[in-house]
Amino acid sequence: MPFLERRIFRINERLGHLAEEERLVAAELEVHRHLDDDARRDAAVSEHPIDREDARETAADVARFERLVAGIVRKRQRLEASRDRLLARLG
Repeated sequence: MPFLERRIFRINERLGHLAEEERLVAAELEVHRHLDDDARRDAAVSEHPIDREDARETAADVARFERLVAGIVRKRQRLEASRDRLLARLG
């Protein structure tokens, strides 16, 4: 298999792995969003310091997973751009 085709094949494999990783991280993000929503409601109703701390922690978890998803999307976009350039060179 010529060099360009091998590179395209490897990029496609990495894109497949990233798609699965993105799916899993996005599902985990949804779980954390639900937990954050519950924690915020608890903090608003009880006004207990522990509930407020839980709300801050769950909000931080949501932000962390949002950054993870955004990072995966950026990686995927870079790989797709690389693949498109290679495909254009291939002809």
